[in-house]
Amino acid sequence: MAGMRRRTATPTAAVLASAAIVVAGVTGCTTGATQGDAGEATRASSAPASATPATPAPTATPAPTADASAALGALETEFDARVGVSALDTGSGTTLDYRADERFGYASTIKVFAAAAFLQQVPADQRDEVVTWTTADVSAAGYSPVTSQYVDEGMSLSSLAEAAVRQSDNTALNLVLDRIGGPAGLDEALEQLGDSTTEVVNREPDLNTIEPGSTDDTTTPGAFTADLAALASEENLAPVDRALLLDWASGNATGDTLVRAGAPEGWTVVDKSGGAGGIRNDVAVVTPPGRDPIVLTVLTTKNDPEAAYDDALVARVAAAVLAEFG
Repeated sequence: MAGMRRRTATPTAAVLASAAIVVAGVTGCTTGATQGDAGEATRASSAPASATPATPAPTATPAPTADASAALGALETEFDARVGVSALDTGSGTTLDYRADERFGYASTIKVFAAAAFLQQVPADQRDEVVTWTTADVSAAGYSPVTSQYVDEGMSLSSLAEAAVRQSDNTALNLVLDRIGGPAGLDEALEQLGDSTTEVVNREPDLNTIEPGSTDDTTTPGAFTADLAALASEENLAPVDRALLLDWASGNATGDTLVRAGAPEGWTVVDKSGGAGGIRNDVAVVTPPGRDPIVLTVLTTKNDPEAAYDDALVARVAAAVLAEFG
């Protein structure tokens, strides 16, 4: 697209460092100690030379990491595909990354972030506004199982955002994008979350076509995991809106054969899937019983551009990754 700013992927370590700060804030950590240390340093600098030197601050311990590279590499060979993963245990801070800085087409996974931007930007008392569209709009957008049934009467903005996430309705996404400033508006919303990697350029259905060498409509696993973690912050999404977004992504039938199929029994999965051609993706919040959630992004693409995607690949990737967090 003419005039579109080109980006390079931000290294996952830096991206998830920001996400870890967000998660720490959510779980109750404050900056009080840091401010106190700054004050102590100021006082120490003006103390007499004979004063006892201040004890150096302890070096921060790196977050633990997990590794599933052998299993994921074997799956890439078996399915003749490229796999990207970024996972963050929000309780322990443990991360697992595999091709986490490589770009993949995001397909319909972007819909959950469009819905989040809608909830951020549109006040609750304006979300019941009814929007209408035409049969031609539905035909142009492609897969639209909900909006195709309501051409005559239209739907509320809130219902459209829900349809985009829960049913992956393409026309619904396009109408939500209209309300938040189009693809450029969503791109800006992601930047405000700290994501300078994802490039939102097109609407449905064009966002599913990734030209060789182009970064349009692509992201990295690390960027999407950090985005999901950032949405846990009240600063980025009010608790009532976060609960609504999670509800829209719960019981999502389009994800039954993806991360949910690979998760251990008893673990809950809230997700948004995406797929087109050889691309098959799932972004999820996975919660083991009695533990803090694991934020997980799985992006895959077949090496043969003519090959169809395979749900089993995503499920088995999820199983291999989540086993490392068991």
